[in-house]
Amino acid sequence: MATQPQIHGHADERYGRLADVFRENFTARGEIGAAVTVYVGGHRVVDLYGGTADPRTGRPWTAHTPVVVFSCTKGILAVCAYLLVQQGRLDLDAPVTRYWPEFGQHGKADIPVRWLLTHQSGLPALDRPLTLDEVLAWEPVVKAIEAQTPLWRPGTAHSYHAMTYGWLIGEVIRRITGQLPGAFFRDALATPLGLRTWLGLPAAERDAVAWNVAPPPDPEPFVDPVADRGITMGGAFAFPADDAGLVSFNDPAIQAAGVPGAGAVSTADGLARLYAACVSSVAGPPLLDRASVDDATVVRVRGQQRHGPPDTGQRWGSGFLLHSPPARPLLGERSFGHDGAGGNLAFGDDAHQVGFGYVVNQMQGMGDERANLLTAALRSCLGG
Repeated sequence: MATQPQIHGHADERYGRLADVFRENFTARGEIGAAVTVYVGGHRVVDLYGGTADPRTGRPWTAHTPVVVFSCTKGILAVCAYLLVQQGRLDLDAPVTRYWPEFGQHGKADIPVRWLLTHQSGLPALDRPLTLDEVLAWEPVVKAIEAQTPLWRPGTAHSYHAMTYGWLIGEVIRRITGQLPGAFFRDALATPLGLRTWLGLPAAERDAVAWNVAPPPDPEPFVDPVADRGITMGGAFAFPADDAGLVSFNDPAIQAAGVPGAGAVSTADGLARLYAACVSSVAGPPLLDRASVDDATVVRVRGQQRHGPPDTGQRWGSGFLLHSPPARPLLGERSFGHDGAGGNLAFGDDAHQVGFGYVVNQMQGMGDERANLLTAALRSCLGG
């Protein structure tokens, strides 16, 4: 019989079903440590956490425990991009070369910024070998992207740009603002909103971070050389874990560098509050206007990827994962966000004025239903 977990925090009475599912994730679905936070109409209505942050020491998960959230980072960068659009500093349909002239080499001159966000640029992997030190230094990856020929004619297909997405969008942000994306996010969003969310973890927060536990081996792993080069940056690091089961992103150097497509560190509240602020009044008017949310929730790509596993029905907007039943159902057609390797999920929805964040340290693989069961419970609590 599974040990009953110590669950802490609160859930408003209306959200009891979501609290039940969160507890069941521990008793029936292998959860080690996790947190879930929900804002509705700018108010925090669910804030639950429990379990163990570091199984090596037994350190408990607290209200302030952050963890690497992997590709939830992509949604953070997309929010930053839409802020620049609203400021009149970025046009998603302009060529990348307007902001980053050197990008246009080797057949890339006509690629619009939007295709960087929609995984259509043909740059999911790089031919140039890179070391981990080079990946963490930023500039070598940018130079490798500039020298890269697209792997297909841009705009004609899509494949998930697991890692390169971060430098592609991040360098556009840097060229416009003069700041690396982590610094821009900190100044424009994290500090004003009071988020415990970082893209480039401060040294003072290192000991608070939860320890990620590798997922069990996939009995039928998807193998594609391009996808493998893309997710490991050509072997610069193992992803998600090395042969000994050590999750690469537990490395303090990787967390401090803020790998821009996968390296954000956040609490559940940090992610939920960010998305809540996008669609409701949290610390002032909503960050994203109606036009931005309308644009963000347009389905831009779907179907079989050029280099990817069999299609599961996922739908992508400009930088965001959208409501994608049965693979990743959110609340509905106005939902936009991103999930992250191992089980993390964050999204906003302006129809319900919801911001949702769920973070974990027991990574799981195929068949992981923890986040989907939480969102299904949230839909039922909201009357959907």
